[in-house]
Amino acid sequence: MDKSAKIEFNGKSFTFPVLTGSENEEAIDIKNLRSEVGLITYDPGYKNTGHCISNITYLDGENGILRYRGYSVEELCQKKSFLEVTYLLIFGDLPSKDQIEKFQNDIREESLVDEDLKQIFKSFPKSAHPMGVLSSLTSALIAFNPQNETKISLNDKEGVSADDKMYLSTVRLLAKFPIMSSWTLRKIKGLPLNYSNNNLSYTENIAYMMFAKPNQEYVQNDIIVNALNTLLILHADHEQNCSTSTVRIVGSSYAGLYASISAGISALWGRLHGGANQAVIEMLELIKNDNSDIDKYLNKAKDKSDPFRLMGFGHRVYKNFDPRAKIIKKAADQVLNDLGIEDPILDIAKSIEEKALNDEYFIQKKLYPNVDFYSGIIYRALGIPTDMFTVMFALGRIPGWIAQWKEMRDSNNPIGRPRQIYNGPTHRTIS
Repeated sequence: MDKSAKIEFNGKSFTFPVLTGSENEEAIDIKNLRSEVGLITYDPGYKNTGHCISNITYLDGENGILRYRGYSVEELCQKKSFLEVTYLLIFGDLPSKDQIEKFQNDIREESLVDEDLKQIFKSFPKSAHPMGVLSSLTSALIAFNPQNETKISLNDKEGVSADDKMYLSTVRLLAKFPIMSSWTLRKIKGLPLNYSNNNLSYTENIAYMMFAKPNQEYVQNDIIVNALNTLLILHADHEQNCSTSTVRIVGSSYAGLYASISAGISALWGRLHGGANQAVIEMLELIKNDNSDIDKYLNKAKDKSDPFRLMGFGHRVYKNFDPRAKIIKKAADQVLNDLGIEDPILDIAKSIEEKALNDEYFIQKKLYPNVDFYSGIIYRALGIPTDMFTVMFALGRIPGWIAQWKEMRDSNNPIGRPRQIYNGPTHRTIS
């Protein structure tokens, strides 16, 4: 039997259908609420508003479940590469051997960078934040591919289909984005800009472009590559969060893929979103500068009247353990053990983790370390500056943004147009 919900207003009753998803999530379909009842909903932050129907990512915060296209992130991290997961998210299924080889080769063919883009990059001052640079460079890609990018949803007179344009824009962005990301890191470190090595796999190439040093033979560290692969998979998509919803709503105006993702990068830049792992390191540095008094700050975190918060613990979506944290903790332990780094900041992190996981207060409140806690530790161990942490997040999120943008266009979603409750002055005149 079809379910419905009734709303009574001004003595009248109105019935609205209830939609049920494949995982039995339910939602009241109120798209006709304003036209039929004359009401809108008031939902700050859209915490109770579903703005799309999606087949991409399933997230159950109560039970700590995260799946891409039906596959658990745990299994994907164990058995698949980041590029295979990228293909899964964008095209709907895991690729065959031939499909992933073609995908990889097509990306390699698009890995050359126009020197004019390099000049744009060089024009940024050293003080520019990496996320601002990355957002600007992504938007600048439109200038090097204007026809394909602005008319991506249309077939043209030469017979190039919209699907072919979408595919070409996808491989171009997947080819260029790691290069641009590596440039931001290398500029911070004073290293010469690096280019793609087409003899390496996608994730291996990311590690090479970021960490290869001039005048030294590059030796691949499989533990670092595996950690990067895991991090990128875990960041690849996360349902309708701030940046993903930004990509979709910008794209709903028929802005192109690159412009929409540039907006998503800016949304991710915020401290409450992609900047969370940077906040973890800043918190650890605060504790270190206060005589490394860990117990003092754990007690401050328990005190409701104290504004201090233990960054990297708990999650606004996951009410139990963040499933991504269970996976990335292993990678963090492997990286720390392999590199043998002596860093008081990382020592403090490990001590906080141990104490919090055995503290009754944090156990009862279900305040467990989340993915941001462990990703910050890994990036710190790899020598990645804190300003670059969100760039690494964006590097992983690119396939999810592409998939969400593509799904939004394929579904012919209407342009995003939220409503408001006006509470300003009523009509007045100029005297």
